[in-house]
Amino acid sequence: MREALFVKQNTEKWKRYDEMQLANPDELANRFTEITNDLAYSKTFYPNSKTTAYLNGLASKLHRSVYKNKKEKSHRFVNFWRTELPLLFFIHKKQIVYALIFFLASCSIGAISAKYDDTFIRLILGDGYVNMTNDNIAKGDPFGVYKQANPVLMFIQIGANNIYVSLYTFVLGIIFSFGSIVSLFRNGVMLGSFQYFFFSKGLGLQSVLVIWIHGTLEISAIVLAGAAGLVLGNSMLFPKTYTRKASILKGAKDGLKIVLGLVPIFIVAAFFESFITRHTEMPMWLSSFILLASATFIIWYVFIYPAKINKKTII
Repeated sequence: MREALFVKQNTEKWKRYDEMQLANPDELANRFTEITNDLAYSKTFYPNSKTTAYLNGLASKLHRSVYKNKKEKSHRFVNFWRTELPLLFFIHKKQIVYALIFFLASCSIGAISAKYDDTFIRLILGDGYVNMTNDNIAKGDPFGVYKQANPVLMFIQIGANNIYVSLYTFVLGIIFSFGSIVSLFRNGVMLGSFQYFFFSKGLGLQSVLVIWIHGTLEISAIVLAGAAGLVLGNSMLFPKTYTRKASILKGAKDGLKIVLGLVPIFIVAAFFESFITRHTEMPMWLSSFILLASATFIIWYVFIYPAKINKKTII
């Protein structure tokens, strides 16, 4: 790469880091790692240039800042969700948007397929589930499946399964992002056909008010896990100025942090599904409130709050 192109691609980042004062030691360390990688690249290809001299000075400045703030704060655990995770959402917002778009497209494919093929729903959801739900509808309790199991046992099983699915979706990203895309497609098609099944029975609104009490958080977290997989896969495909090894390590670290950060969301979603969703006759205003509150939280925490946090890191 020509030096002029290298400088053009990274000038804005270097200037931002040079002027930036970060409150989060881990974020500061990440910036230092990025600059040292750029410095190593510059030393290799432009050893006697002004670019290398500038990066050397910037790396020294960040090095002093890192060791000045090396001592961990007592609220490290809280700061992860308050600062570090939102900043990762901001840095990787493109992957989050791509994962969401692909998931919604997959849902549409599932719903359309279910509409024009009577056997598709049974193929996706299984004969046992469809027959059981049809029996519950005939009994006047279409969502009785949520009332059958012991709530505590149900909470443990659902929480563990959701965390497994998110980790599985993330790890599949190692297959050049394709694996995570396949997992998102599978879950999207399943959700689309599942939701269409209830609409075809005249239970569309009721299904939304019942199922999405827990589904809002659960599905949002699965999409974010898919985005984490794209972060991992893209780090292999597009290393930019990093070595491929350094890029993969960074992508794996960021993606894993995102997935682990989703664990509390999955736990809350499992709690809702096990202890709240089973009350299918709750007032419409209450179920609507839970659904909207969950959606508002996701939009705020994944998109709005990260943008505000990112602005605060620049003084």
